[in-house]
Formats: sequence, C-alpha cells, structure tokens
Amino acid sequence: MPGAPQRRQAAAANSESGLAGGLMTETTPTTSRRLPLGASRPRRWQVLPIMEIMVLAIAALLPLVLKDYLTIYATRVLILCLFALSFDLVWGYAGIMSFGQALFFGSAGYGVALLARDLEITAIFLVLPAAALIGLIFSLLLGGFLLLGRYPSSVIFVALGTLTGSYAADRLARGWYYLGGQNGIPSISPMTLGSAEITEGPVYYYLALGILVVVYLLCRFLVRSQFGLALAGLRENEQRIAFFGYKVQHLKAIVFAVGGAIAGLAGGLYAFHEGFVWPNMLGVVISTQVVLYVLFGGSGTLIGAVIGAIIIEGVSFYLSDNYRDVWPIILGVLLLLVILFRPLGLISFVLGERERVGSFGRKPKGRRHAAP
Repeated sequence: MPGAPQRRQAAAANSESGLAGGLMTETTPTTSRRLPLGASRPRRWQVLPIMEIMVLAIAALLPLVLKDYLTIYATRVLILCLFALSFDLVWGYAGIMSFGQALFFGSAGYGVALLARDLEITAIFLVLPAAALIGLIFSLLLGGFLLLGRYPSSVIFVALGTLTGSYAADRLARGWYYLGGQNGIPSISPMTLGSAEITEGPVYYYLALGILVVVYLLCRFLVRSQFGLALAGLRENEQRIAFFGYKVQHLKAIVFAVGGAIAGLAGGLYAFHEGFVWPNMLGVVISTQVVLYVLFGGSGTLIGAVIGAIIIEGVSFYLSDNYRDVWPIILGVLLLLVILFRPLGLISFVLGERERVGSFGRKPKGRRHAAP
C-alpha cells in the first residue's frame, strides 16, 4: 500500500483536477459572452443616407427624361424644397412654429426684383447673397422682437406673431405703388453669370439643385453638431436645457435667423425663375403651404421636408390637370389622412425613431470589449 505522503499527493492532484473541471464548466459560458461587440451584433444599415442618395440620383437624372415644360416645373419644385428646408430647421429642430416663413421668402424676392428693375443688378454672385442677406435681416428683426424678450415666448405667441408679420407685409405690398401694388413687379431681367443669361430650363434646374444640395449638407452638418444637440434638447424640454446653462432664447434667435436666410435665398431664386413677384409671395397662403410640406414628409429630418414638397407639388400638378374641379378637395383629404394616421409624416414608414434623432459626438476608435 502506498504511504501517507503518496496518498496526500494523490488527493491533492484529484482536488486540483476537480477544481479545474469546475472552473471550466463555470467559465465556459462567460468566455463565450466576452466576444467583441462588433462580432456579436450584425451591423444595421442606415436608411437615411440611402434615401438621400436615391433622391439626389433621381433629381440629377430628371432633366434627361422630362419634357421642357416639366423641367421648368421641376425647377420650381426644387426651389420650394429649399424653402421647406428653412421651415423644417426652425420648427422640426428648434420647435419654433413660424407661421410667417413666407415673409422672408417674399421680402427677398421683392428685394432682388427691385435690384434688377431699379439698379439693373442681375449678377448671380450679387443677387443671391443679397437675397439671403435680406431674409437674414428680416428674420433677425422679427426674431429679436418675438424671441428676445425679458420672458420666454410661448409657441402660440411666436406663431401668431409671425403670422401677423406675414399678413402685414402682404397688405403693405398690395397697397404700395412703388412695389407694383396688386400686380407686383413683372418682367424681371434674367439672372446673369458674366455675359451669359441664366434662363429657365436645364441650366436653371441644375443651378437650383446644386444650391439645394449645398444648403442641405450645411443644414445636416449643423443639426448633427453640438449646436444641433442643444436644439434637439430645446425641442424636447426647454426648461431642462435652460437649467443646463444654455441661453434658450438666443439659441432660438440664431436658428430662426438661419432659417430666414435660407428662405430668403429660396425667394431670390424663385423671383428670377418666375420672372415676376407678387404680394402672395409674402402672404399666409405660402406660409401655410410650407407647413404642409414638412407635416406631410416628416419634420425634424430635413429629407422629409424635401420629399413632402416634391410629393405635394407633384400630386397637385397631376390632380389639377386631371380633376380640375375637385382637385383641392382630394388633396386636402389626402393630407388630412396622412396627418391623422402618420403624425410623424410619410418618412416614418421607413425611418426609425433612433435614426430620426441621430447620433452626436465622436465615435469611439477601435472595438470595445465587454467588462469581465
């Protein structure tokens, strides 16, 4: 028989092997969970960039297949998409209900029309910056009055204040002989680039498309920045953002002014494309129209405003051509159904809430591993 030292060594060996076996059975499932996060979860495709690329590709190819008169109409729609972006930036991201967005759109249109009529200034590098500047100045003046008071302004106060400003500008233009009164300012000279005239057609279409893409990218950069994060918080809970130390009213005034500048740029493009301006460009009808664009497509996404403007204008063109007597009723019922059953707009069919909000800040470099 083995002695006591041999028995002790055998018992120690058996206990070590049993302990090792127990550790193996306990740690094996845990080890399988310590895989890199990127390897354990499949990467999801983002819908928003795909939608943006698809819309851009279709818009770039449209003049190749459309007739001339449809290209002219499509150019008008692109300009209205730019106008819709200005409202989506103000309302969809900052929560400012501006029912008078047409004030900046129409005032810029009248401004460049006066430059062309009285001073014969039609150079593109002068009139388009002037249009954006006019929209910026008017939005700063109105925004300073409505937003930079001693106490925070309510949504209703800002909505009614902008609506009143739009209505007052409409009535002023109709009664001012210098602005053409009810007839507006007709026969605006075409916009020029050097000695060449930029007339309606494919050239103007691609000009409007290029400006829309540049403004869209700038807006996308803005809303995905730290400033955009503050705007998102402002829309969701204004009191909490103020508690964090942000000057809420100043943030609202800044984004209101940026939206006014974009609307002014759209108004300048619209005036030269149509060849005349009239008081309706300043009024309540176009202000309500841009609200419907954003509601229909989806607010707070930028691309939703573009899609909403394209669909509404396209459906309006088709219905007015085929159902001349009842097309406003059909369009109104369609808009009502979308707003009732899809409050987040058509884009909510394909875009999830997480992607609507977006991600902020820098992504971590490399792969992270789960904590042991």
